[in-house]
Amino acid sequence: MPRPQNQIIRLLPPAARKQLLDHCEPFDLVLSAELSALGKPLAYAHFPNEGFLSLVIHVDSHPPLEVGMVGVESMLGSELVLGAAATPWRALVQGEGSSWRISAAELRAQSDAIPALQKLLQSCVLVRLHQQALASACQRYHAIAPRLARWLLMSQDRSRTEIFHVTQEFLALMLGVRRVGVTEAASRFQDVGLIAYHRGELTVLNRAAMEEQACSCYAADKKIHSRLMAARNQGGAK
Repeated sequence: MPRPQNQIIRLLPPAARKQLLDHCEPFDLVLSAELSALGKPLAYAHFPNEGFLSLVIHVDSHPPLEVGMVGVESMLGSELVLGAAATPWRALVQGEGSSWRISAAELRAQSDAIPALQKLLQSCVLVRLHQQALASACQRYHAIAPRLARWLLMSQDRSRTEIFHVTQEFLALMLGVRRVGVTEAASRFQDVGLIAYHRGELTVLNRAAMEEQACSCYAADKKIHSRLMAARNQGGAK
């Protein structure tokens, strides 16, 4: 059995972790795969071990917009603990990797059977609510370049790689802006040596400098996760 890398699973006490994993199966996260469809019941929950997912919403005839990310720090499907089934977003694999997959019904059953898991899932829901509220304000008030820096840092945190295979069209969709704005911001980052970009392959060359360019929401997002999950560290394996 692969060693679990997902942080939610690692926070569980050893016995609870084993009980949960006995009901999970390894699952490959294939680039661009859709793990949840808009408005349809969620069949499976996922605990990513590597790679990451984008939560994307559609409003009227507008292009899709990213409203959240899920990587090793969290999981997809925490809302199931509240009894919710249908999701208001699509979950798309943006960084390939692997996850632990569990059926929605089995997750609910294990949540009832494992109090520590239930508390962690509730915390995940709370973190997502706070982070999505922050993301809404970020999109409204912050300029494209700082938001692009934030997105690249968030993606790197979850994918654990310096290289991304992305197009400028994709970045524009994720940020909800016109492509020309992303082109200008990316060109500026490339000119000062923060990134290298060629034929859809983007490499972060200077992470420290990128953090200085990112809007304050990057640090705020990490603080939200750290603060709301901190109480769940007690009893988890180190």
